[in-house]
Amino acid sequence: MEIERNYYLNKLISKKENKLIKIITGIRRCGKSYLLDPIFTNYLLKNGVDKKHIIKLELDSIENEEYTNPKKLYKYVMNNVIDNNTYYVILDEIQKVDKFESVLNSFLRKPNLDVYVTGSNSKFLSSDIITEFRGRGDEIKVYPLSFSEFMSVYNGNEAKGLDEYINYGGLPLIVTFKNPEDKIDYLNFQKDNVYINDVVERNDIRNDEELKTLIEIISSSIGSLTNPTKLYNTFISKGNKNITNKTIALYLKYLEEAFLIEKSKRFDVKGKKYIETPSKYYFVDIGIRNSLINFRQLEKTHIMENIIYTELRRRGFYVDVGVVEKRDNLDTGKKNYKQLEIDFVVNKGSDKYYIQSAYSIEDNNKREQELQSLLSVGDNFKKIVIVYDHFIKWQDDNGIIYMSIYDFLLNENSLKEA
Repeated sequence: MEIERNYYLNKLISKKENKLIKIITGIRRCGKSYLLDPIFTNYLLKNGVDKKHIIKLELDSIENEEYTNPKKLYKYVMNNVIDNNTYYVILDEIQKVDKFESVLNSFLRKPNLDVYVTGSNSKFLSSDIITEFRGRGDEIKVYPLSFSEFMSVYNGNEAKGLDEYINYGGLPLIVTFKNPEDKIDYLNFQKDNVYINDVVERNDIRNDEELKTLIEIISSSIGSLTNPTKLYNTFISKGNKNITNKTIALYLKYLEEAFLIEKSKRFDVKGKKYIETPSKYYFVDIGIRNSLINFRQLEKTHIMENIIYTELRRRGFYVDVGVVEKRDNLDTGKKNYKQLEIDFVVNKGSDKYYIQSAYSIEDNNKREQELQSLLSVGDNFKKIVIVYDHFIKWQDDNGIIYMSIYDFLLNENSLKEA
Protein backbone atom coordinates (compact mmCIF):
# COMPACT_ATOMS: atom_id res chain seq x y z
CA MET A 1 0.00 0.00 0.00
CA GLU A 2 1.54 3.30 -1.11
CA ILE A 3 0.19 6.57 0.24
CA GLU A 4 0.64 9.42 -2.21
CA ARG A 5 1.79 12.65 -0.61
CA ASN A 6 1.69 14.91 -3.62
CA TYR A 7 1.54 18.16 -1.66
CA TYR A 8 4.97 17.52 -0.18
CA LEU A 9 6.35 15.94 -3.34
CA ASN A 10 5.49 19.10 -5.25
CA LYS A 11 7.24 21.15 -2.58
CA LEU A 12 10.39 19.06 -3.02
CA ILE A 13 10.18 19.39 -6.79
CA SER A 14 9.86 23.17 -6.55
CA LYS A 15 12.96 23.36 -4.32
CA LYS A 16 15.09 20.93 -6.33
CA GLU A 17 18.63 22.18 -7.05
CA ASN A 18 18.04 25.51 -5.28
CA LYS A 19 21.54 25.50 -3.71
CA LEU A 20 20.10 25.01 -0.21
CA ILE A 21 19.93 21.99 2.07
CA LYS A 22 16.40 20.63 2.04
CA ILE A 23 15.59 19.79 5.66
CA ILE A 24 12.52 17.60 6.15
CA THR A 25 11.12 18.08 9.63
CA GLY A 26 8.02 17.09 11.54
CA ILE A 27 6.76 14.95 14.34
CA ARG A 28 8.16 11.45 14.60
CA ARG A 29 6.39 8.74 12.55
CA CYS A 30 4.68 11.27 10.26
CA GLY A 31 6.28 9.91 7.07
CA LYS A 32 9.39 12.04 6.54
CA SER A 33 11.62 9.14 5.49
CA TYR A 34 8.91 7.69 3.23
CA LEU A 35 8.57 11.04 1.51
CA LEU A 36 12.22 11.01 0.43
CA ASP A 37 12.36 7.30 -0.31
CA PRO A 38 10.45 5.92 -2.13
CA ILE A 39 8.27 8.91 -3.13
CA PHE A 40 10.89 11.50 -4.12
CA THR A 41 13.43 8.89 -5.21
CA ASN A 42 10.89 7.33 -7.59
CA TYR A 43 10.10 10.78 -8.99
CA LEU A 44 13.77 11.36 -9.78
CA LEU A 45 14.12 7.96 -11.46
CA LYS A 46 10.97 8.43 -13.52
CA ASN A 47 12.26 11.80 -14.70
CA GLY A 48 15.52 10.51 -16.12
CA VAL A 49 17.92 10.73 -13.17
CA ASP A 50 20.47 7.92 -13.30
CA LYS A 51 20.26 5.64 -10.27
CA LYS A 52 24.01 6.15 -9.73
CA HIS A 53 23.34 9.86 -9.24
CA ILE A 54 21.09 9.23 -6.22
CA ILE A 55 23.18 8.66 -3.09
CA LYS A 56 21.03 7.36 -0.24
CA LEU A 57 21.89 6.39 3.31
CA GLU A 58 19.63 5.35 6.18
CA LEU A 59 21.81 6.42 9.05
CA ASP A 60 19.79 4.63 11.71
CA SER A 61 20.46 1.23 10.10
CA ILE A 62 23.12 -1.03 11.58
CA GLU A 63 24.73 -1.59 8.18
CA ASN A 64 25.41 2.14 7.91
CA GLU A 65 26.59 2.68 11.46
CA GLU A 66 30.15 3.51 10.37
CA TYR A 67 28.86 6.54 8.49
CA THR A 68 27.71 8.21 11.66
CA ASN A 69 31.35 9.28 11.75
CA PRO A 70 31.32 12.62 9.88
CA LYS A 71 34.59 12.05 8.01
CA LYS A 72 33.51 8.60 6.84
CA LEU A 73 30.15 9.96 5.71
CA TYR A 74 31.80 12.74 3.76
CA LYS A 75 34.25 10.33 2.17
CA TYR A 76 31.48 7.86 1.23
CA VAL A 77 29.43 10.52 -0.53
CA MET A 78 32.35 12.09 -2.36
CA ASN A 79 33.67 8.68 -3.48
CA ASN A 80 30.32 8.18 -5.26
CA VAL A 81 30.58 11.52 -7.08
CA ILE A 82 32.48 10.62 -10.26
CA ASP A 83 31.42 13.33 -12.73
CA ASN A 84 30.15 16.91 -12.83
CA ASN A 85 26.47 16.05 -13.23
CA THR A 86 24.05 16.70 -10.36
CA TYR A 87 23.98 14.14 -7.56
CA TYR A 88 21.01 13.91 -5.22
CA VAL A 89 22.16 13.10 -1.68
CA ILE A 90 19.40 11.71 0.55
CA LEU A 91 20.38 11.23 4.19
CA ASP A 92 17.79 9.80 6.55
CA GLU A 93 18.09 10.47 10.31
CA ILE A 94 21.04 12.85 9.93
CA GLN A 95 21.08 13.52 13.67
CA LYS A 96 22.82 10.16 14.08
CA VAL A 97 25.97 11.76 12.65
CA ASP A 98 28.33 13.56 15.02
CA LYS A 99 28.78 17.20 14.01
CA PHE A 100 26.30 16.75 11.18
CA GLU A 101 26.16 20.52 10.68
CA SER A 102 29.78 20.58 9.46
CA VAL A 103 29.21 17.67 7.07
CA LEU A 104 26.13 19.29 5.53
CA ASN A 105 27.84 22.64 5.18
CA SER A 106 30.72 20.87 3.39
CA PHE A 107 28.27 19.27 0.95
CA LEU A 108 26.66 22.65 0.41
CA ARG A 109 29.93 23.96 -1.01
CA LYS A 110 29.94 21.32 -3.74
CA PRO A 111 28.19 22.80 -6.81
CA ASN A 112 26.84 19.48 -8.12
CA LEU A 113 25.39 18.15 -4.86
CA ASP A 114 21.69 18.59 -4.09
CA VAL A 115 21.19 17.55 -0.47
CA TYR A 116 18.03 16.31 1.31
CA VAL A 117 17.98 15.26 4.96
CA THR A 118 15.50 14.12 7.57
CA GLY A 119 16.00 14.35 11.28
CA SER A 120 14.06 13.58 14.40
CA ASN A 121 14.24 13.03 18.16
CA SER A 122 15.84 15.21 20.78
CA LYS A 123 18.92 16.14 18.73
CA PHE A 124 17.26 17.63 15.68
CA LEU A 125 14.39 19.99 16.29
CA SER A 126 13.14 23.26 14.90
CA SER A 127 15.32 25.54 17.00
CA ASP A 128 18.45 23.65 15.88
CA ILE A 129 17.59 24.25 12.24
CA ILE A 130 17.12 27.98 12.75
CA THR A 131 20.42 28.24 14.61
CA GLU A 132 22.64 26.04 12.47
CA PHE A 133 21.35 26.57 8.94
CA ARG A 134 20.19 30.16 8.84
CA GLY A 135 20.20 31.21 5.19
CA ARG A 136 21.56 27.85 4.03
CA GLY A 137 18.68 25.51 4.73
CA ASP A 138 15.18 25.18 3.32
CA GLU A 139 12.80 23.58 5.81
CA ILE A 140 9.88 21.48 4.63
CA LYS A 141 7.60 20.67 7.54
CA VAL A 142 5.66 17.44 7.17
CA TYR A 143 2.43 16.77 9.04
CA PRO A 144 0.74 13.42 9.62
CA LEU A 145 -1.70 12.30 6.95
CA SER A 146 -4.38 14.78 6.00
CA PHE A 147 -7.91 13.40 5.87
CA SER A 148 -7.68 13.39 2.07
CA GLU A 149 -4.46 11.36 2.18
CA PHE A 150 -6.00 9.07 4.80
CA MET A 151 -9.08 8.44 2.64
CA SER A 152 -6.91 7.63 -0.39
CA VAL A 153 -6.04 4.29 1.26
CA TYR A 154 -8.96 3.83 3.66
CA ASN A 155 -11.38 1.01 2.89
CA GLY A 156 -14.71 2.56 3.81
CA ASN A 157 -17.01 5.52 3.22
CA GLU A 158 -16.19 9.13 4.14
CA ALA A 159 -18.38 9.25 7.24
CA LYS A 160 -16.83 6.13 8.71
CA GLY A 161 -13.39 7.34 7.67
CA LEU A 162 -13.82 10.66 9.44
CA ASP A 163 -14.88 8.87 12.63
CA GLU A 164 -11.69 6.79 12.41
CA TYR A 165 -9.61 9.90 11.74
CA ILE A 166 -11.16 11.75 14.67
CA ASN A 167 -10.38 8.88 17.03
CA TYR A 168 -6.94 7.73 15.84
CA GLY A 169 -5.48 10.58 13.82
CA GLY A 170 -3.22 10.45 10.78
CA LEU A 171 0.07 8.76 11.65
CA PRO A 172 0.63 6.72 8.46
CA LEU A 173 0.96 3.33 10.14
CA ILE A 174 -2.49 3.73 11.73
CA VAL A 175 -4.18 2.87 8.43
CA THR A 176 -2.47 -0.55 8.40
CA PHE A 177 -4.05 -1.72 11.66
CA LYS A 178 -7.38 -3.54 11.38
CA ASN A 179 -8.88 -3.22 14.85
CA PRO A 180 -9.20 -0.41 17.41
CA GLU A 181 -7.12 -2.20 20.06
CA ASP A 182 -4.06 -2.33 17.78
CA LYS A 183 -4.45 1.35 16.88
CA ILE A 184 -4.72 2.36 20.53
CA ASP A 185 -1.73 0.20 21.49
CA TYR A 186 0.35 1.77 18.72
CA LEU A 187 -0.53 5.32 19.73
CA ASN A 188 0.07 4.61 23.40
CA PHE A 189 3.48 3.13 22.64
CA GLN A 190 4.48 6.16 20.56
CA LYS A 191 3.23 8.52 23.25
CA ASP A 192 5.11 6.83 26.09
CA ASN A 193 8.30 5.68 24.39
CA VAL A 194 8.90 8.25 21.68
CA TYR A 195 7.22 11.63 21.97
CA ILE A 196 7.40 12.33 25.69
CA ASN A 197 10.81 10.67 26.01
CA ASP A 198 12.23 12.89 23.27
CA VAL A 199 11.18 16.03 25.13
CA VAL A 200 12.47 14.72 28.47
CA GLU A 201 15.85 13.63 27.08
CA ARG A 202 16.52 16.71 25.00
CA ASN A 203 15.76 19.15 27.79
CA ASP A 204 17.05 17.07 30.70
CA ILE A 205 13.70 17.24 32.49
CA ARG A 206 13.98 15.59 35.88
CA ASN A 207 10.33 15.70 36.90
CA ASP A 208 8.57 14.23 33.90
CA GLU A 209 5.32 13.90 35.88
CA GLU A 210 4.91 17.68 35.72
CA LEU A 211 5.39 17.58 31.97
CA LYS A 212 2.87 14.76 31.61
CA THR A 213 0.35 16.66 33.73
CA LEU A 214 0.79 19.76 31.58
CA ILE A 215 0.24 17.73 28.40
CA GLU A 216 -2.92 16.23 29.88
CA ILE A 217 -4.24 19.69 30.79
CA ILE A 218 -3.62 21.02 27.28
CA SER A 219 -5.09 17.86 25.75
CA SER A 220 -8.26 18.36 27.76
CA SER A 221 -8.69 21.96 26.66
CA ILE A 222 -7.88 22.17 22.95
CA GLY A 223 -9.51 25.23 21.46
CA SER A 224 -9.52 27.08 24.78
CA LEU A 225 -7.59 30.25 25.46
CA THR A 226 -4.83 29.75 28.00
CA ASN A 227 -1.45 30.98 29.20
CA PRO A 228 1.16 29.91 31.79
CA THR A 229 -0.71 31.69 34.60
CA LYS A 230 -3.99 29.90 33.85
CA LEU A 231 -2.15 26.60 33.56
CA TYR A 232 -0.35 27.30 36.84
CA ASN A 233 -3.71 27.83 38.55
CA THR A 234 -4.87 24.47 37.20
CA PHE A 235 -1.76 22.84 38.68
CA ILE A 236 -2.53 24.48 42.04
CA SER A 237 -6.10 23.15 41.93
CA LYS A 238 -4.63 19.67 41.45
CA GLY A 239 -2.47 20.09 44.55
CA ASN A 240 0.85 20.72 42.76
CA LYS A 241 2.41 23.85 44.24
CA ASN A 242 6.02 23.26 43.21
CA ILE A 243 5.84 24.18 39.54
CA THR A 244 6.25 27.81 38.45
CA ASN A 245 4.88 29.92 35.60
CA LYS A 246 8.38 30.05 34.12
CA THR A 247 8.68 26.27 34.10
CA ILE A 248 5.28 25.92 32.44
CA ALA A 249 6.28 28.42 29.73
CA LEU A 250 9.48 26.43 29.12
CA TYR A 251 7.58 23.14 28.88
CA LEU A 252 5.19 24.66 26.33
CA LYS A 253 8.19 25.80 24.28
CA TYR A 254 9.71 22.31 24.46
CA LEU A 255 6.47 20.72 23.24
CA GLU A 256 6.30 23.15 20.31
CA GLU A 257 9.91 22.47 19.36
CA ALA A 258 9.16 18.73 19.36
CA PHE A 259 6.33 19.41 16.85
CA LEU A 260 3.74 17.96 19.26
CA ILE A 261 1.71 21.15 19.59
CA GLU A 262 1.39 24.49 17.81
CA LYS A 263 0.49 27.85 19.28
CA SER A 264 -2.09 30.14 17.71
CA LYS A 265 -1.90 33.73 18.91
CA ARG A 266 -4.78 36.20 19.14
CA PHE A 267 -4.97 38.89 16.48
CA ASP A 268 -6.98 42.11 16.77
CA VAL A 269 -8.62 42.20 13.33
CA LYS A 270 -9.51 45.90 13.31
CA GLY A 271 -6.49 47.10 15.28
CA LYS A 272 -4.23 44.88 13.13
CA LYS A 273 -2.01 43.86 16.03
CA TYR A 274 -1.26 40.75 18.04
CA ILE A 275 -2.47 40.24 21.58
CA GLU A 276 0.29 38.35 23.36
CA THR A 277 -1.81 36.42 25.85
CA PRO A 278 -3.80 34.23 26.19
CA SER A 279 -3.33 31.90 23.19
CA LYS A 280 -4.63 28.58 21.94
CA TYR A 281 -2.71 25.33 21.53
CA TYR A 282 -3.55 22.63 19.00
CA PHE A 283 -2.09 19.16 18.53
CA VAL A 284 -0.30 18.26 15.31
CA ASP A 285 -1.97 14.83 15.42
CA ILE A 286 -5.34 14.28 17.05
CA GLY A 287 -4.66 10.58 17.63
CA ILE A 288 -1.68 11.43 19.84
CA ARG A 289 -3.82 13.95 21.70
CA ASN A 290 -6.49 11.32 22.32
CA SER A 291 -3.86 8.86 23.53
CA LEU A 292 -2.49 11.42 25.98
CA ILE A 293 -5.86 11.50 27.77
CA ASN A 294 -6.54 7.77 27.38
CA PHE A 295 -9.20 8.35 24.71
CA ARG A 296 -11.49 10.23 27.08
CA GLN A 297 -13.14 13.54 26.12
CA LEU A 298 -13.61 12.75 22.45
CA GLU A 299 -15.95 15.69 21.87
CA LYS A 300 -16.28 16.18 18.14
CA THR A 301 -16.70 19.95 18.50
CA HIS A 302 -13.20 20.48 19.92
CA ILE A 303 -11.56 17.77 17.82
CA MET A 304 -13.14 19.21 14.68
CA GLU A 305 -11.60 22.61 15.49
CA ASN A 306 -8.17 21.00 15.99
CA ILE A 307 -8.42 19.09 12.69
CA ILE A 308 -9.39 22.25 10.79
CA TYR A 309 -6.44 24.12 12.32
CA THR A 310 -3.97 21.37 11.38
CA GLU A 311 -5.30 21.14 7.83
CA LEU A 312 -4.93 24.90 7.39
CA ARG A 313 -1.34 24.75 8.64
CA ARG A 314 -0.58 21.77 6.41
CA ARG A 315 -1.76 23.81 3.44
CA GLY A 316 0.79 26.48 4.33
CA PHE A 317 -1.48 29.08 5.91
CA TYR A 318 -0.61 31.23 8.89
CA VAL A 319 -3.45 30.79 11.39
CA ASP A 320 -4.40 33.20 14.18
CA VAL A 321 -7.30 33.47 16.61
CA GLY A 322 -9.31 36.51 15.57
CA VAL A 323 -10.55 39.15 17.99
CA VAL A 324 -13.06 41.74 16.81
CA GLU A 325 -14.80 44.43 18.83
CA LYS A 326 -18.58 44.87 18.55
CA ARG A 327 -20.27 48.06 19.71
CA ASP A 328 -23.95 48.08 20.68
CA ASN A 329 -25.96 51.20 21.45
CA LEU A 330 -27.81 50.89 24.76
CA ASP A 331 -31.14 52.52 25.62
CA THR A 332 -29.29 54.81 28.04
CA GLY A 333 -27.39 56.32 25.13
CA LYS A 334 -24.16 54.67 26.13
CA LYS A 335 -22.27 52.14 24.06
CA ASN A 336 -21.61 48.56 25.08
CA TYR A 337 -18.33 47.06 23.86
CA LYS A 338 -17.91 43.31 23.42
CA GLN A 339 -14.94 41.32 22.24
CA LEU A 340 -15.96 38.53 19.87
CA GLU A 341 -13.80 35.65 18.71
CA ILE A 342 -13.21 34.32 15.23
CA ASP A 343 -11.84 30.77 15.41
CA PHE A 344 -9.33 31.24 12.59
CA VAL A 345 -7.93 34.24 10.75
CA VAL A 346 -6.13 32.58 7.85
CA ASN A 347 -3.43 34.15 5.66
CA LYS A 348 -1.16 33.02 2.84
CA GLY A 349 0.20 35.68 0.52
CA SER A 350 -2.73 37.71 -0.76
CA ASP A 351 -5.26 35.06 0.34
CA LYS A 352 -7.14 35.77 3.55
CA TYR A 353 -10.14 34.03 5.12
CA TYR A 354 -12.17 34.25 8.30
CA ILE A 355 -13.32 30.83 9.44
CA GLN A 356 -15.65 29.59 12.16
CA SER A 357 -15.81 25.93 13.19
CA ALA A 358 -19.36 24.93 14.16
CA TYR A 359 -20.48 21.37 14.76
CA SER A 360 -24.07 22.33 13.97
CA ILE A 361 -25.96 25.50 13.02
CA GLU A 362 -29.48 24.07 13.04
CA ASP A 363 -30.27 26.03 16.19
CA ASN A 364 -30.97 29.68 15.28
CA ASN A 365 -29.38 30.99 18.47
CA LYS A 366 -26.24 28.99 17.78
CA ARG A 367 -26.11 30.28 14.21
CA GLU A 368 -26.52 33.88 15.35
CA GLN A 369 -23.75 33.39 17.90
CA GLU A 370 -21.38 32.03 15.26
CA LEU A 371 -22.18 34.87 12.85
CA GLN A 372 -21.77 37.84 15.22
CA SER A 373 -17.99 37.96 15.00
CA LEU A 374 -17.91 37.41 11.22
CA LEU A 375 -20.50 40.15 10.62
CA SER A 376 -18.48 42.56 12.77
CA VAL A 377 -15.27 42.28 10.73
CA GLY A 378 -16.14 44.93 8.15
CA ASP A 379 -13.93 43.92 5.21
CA ASN A 380 -14.58 41.95 2.03
CA PHE A 381 -12.46 38.85 2.55
CA LYS A 382 -14.32 35.54 2.49
CA LYS A 383 -16.11 34.53 5.67
CA ILE A 384 -16.72 30.80 6.02
CA VAL A 385 -18.49 28.57 8.54
CA ILE A 386 -17.35 24.94 8.43
CA VAL A 387 -19.95 22.55 9.83
CA TYR A 388 -20.02 18.83 10.61
CA ASP A 389 -22.53 17.96 7.93
CA HIS A 390 -21.97 15.90 4.81
CA PHE A 391 -24.26 17.81 2.47
CA ILE A 392 -24.24 21.47 3.42
CA LYS A 393 -22.94 24.07 0.96
CA TRP A 394 -24.59 27.44 0.56
CA GLN A 395 -24.19 31.19 0.99
CA ASP A 396 -26.54 33.38 3.02
CA ASP A 397 -27.77 36.91 2.38
CA ASN A 398 -24.81 38.35 4.29
CA GLY A 399 -22.35 36.65 1.95
CA ILE A 400 -21.26 34.13 4.58
CA ILE A 401 -20.38 30.74 3.09
CA TYR A 402 -21.37 27.48 4.80
CA MET A 403 -19.23 24.49 3.98
CA SER A 404 -19.21 20.83 5.01
CA ILE A 405 -16.19 19.54 6.93
CA TYR A 406 -15.94 16.88 4.22
CA ASP A 407 -15.81 19.43 1.41
CA PHE A 408 -13.19 21.42 3.29
CA LEU A 409 -10.91 18.49 4.11
CA LEU A 410 -11.17 16.56 0.85
CA ASN A 411 -10.63 19.47 -1.56
CA GLU A 412 -7.20 21.12 -1.37
CA ASN A 413 -8.67 24.25 -3.01
CA SER A 414 -11.90 24.31 -1.01
CA LEU A 415 -11.36 27.83 0.39
CA LYS A 416 -10.40 29.41 -2.92
CA GLU A 417 -13.33 27.76 -4.71
CA ALA A 418 -15.89 28.60 -2.00
